[in-house]
Order: sequence, then structure tokens, then C-alpha cells
Amino acid sequence: MAFNDCFSLNHPGNPQPGDLIEVLRPGYQHWALYLGDGYVINIAPLEDGIPSSFTSAKSVFSRKALVKMQLLKDVAGNDTYRINNKYDEAYPPLPVEEVMQRSEYVIGQEVEYDIFVNNCEHFVTLLRYGEGISEQANRAISAIGFVTAAAGAFSFLSLFQKNKEQNTIKILLKKYWN
Repeated sequence: MAFNDCFSLNHPGNPQPGDLIEVLRPGYQHWALYLGDGYVINIAPLEDGIPSSFTSAKSVFSRKALVKMQLLKDVAGNDTYRINNKYDEAYPPLPVEEVMQRSEYVIGQEVEYDIFVNNCEHFVTLLRYGEGISEQANRAISAIGFVTAAAGAFSFLSLFQKNKEQNTIKILLKKYWN
């Protein structure tokens, strides 16, 4: 192995500036955008000193986040990550120069955070495509919708059962009083 290979900035998949980086956390994904030279841009909770594997999880409970430029290795921590430009066919990426300019402009800015409409995936896809997209948020919204619908159906069936029981009681009472 050559001496220079010890200090190589190569990362798994050899990301290029503007690539979306998906960090696979237990139970969810954190998203960043590769800037080059080992750095990414991503959003994180305002509080410092939080281990990288908890930053996105903590942001779920936060309404504000900070746009940070960090080393990819620090953002990923011990979690695996991969290049995932999964929306490229549906949304043409902006020119890399524009993505980099947009990224530079927002570094250090405090932004609104909402897991459903303005999360880390929305943030990086907005930089890359000019459109905030989050499949992860859409899945969560669908799951909540399903749970809500199931709860509603259960309540309706419960109400139906309750009305049936009340009707039975009314019939019994009617027979008793007549």
C-alpha cells in the first residue's frame, strides 16, 4: 500500500459533489449532501455535543435545526452510509455549481424543522433538485393515516356494537314494561 493511500479522502462509493448521502440509522435514515473533500451539508438539532447517531432522532422533537457543514465520517459515526441519488430519474439534478452555491449560502443558518414537511431529506433534495422530497416522510404520513383510519374504523365498529347493545337493552326494557 502506498503511503498516500493512508490519507486518501475516498469514501465508500466515491461520492461526488452534489450526491445525496443516506446514513442508515437504526429505524430511520439521516440525509446529507456531499460537498467534496470529505465534507457534507446536513441539518442537525441546535444543541451541540450530541453523538452523531442521535442528532436526527433528537431533531424529531425539535422545531428548529442548524445547517451544518461537517465531515462525513463525523455525521455517519459508526453507521453505514451510501450514495443514494434515488430521485434523479423523476427530478433532474440542478447543475453542481448551483447546488454548491445554494449549499454555501445556507451553511450556519437556523431553519424550521418538521419531520413530515421539512426534514433532513427534504433539505438535501431541495439543494440537489430544487424540490424538497422525502419518501421517508411520505411513508410515515401514510402509516399515521392508516393507523388513524384503523382507529376510526375500530371506533365506528365499537359505536355500532354499542348501539346494537343499547338496542338490545331497549328491546328488553320495552318487553319488561309492556
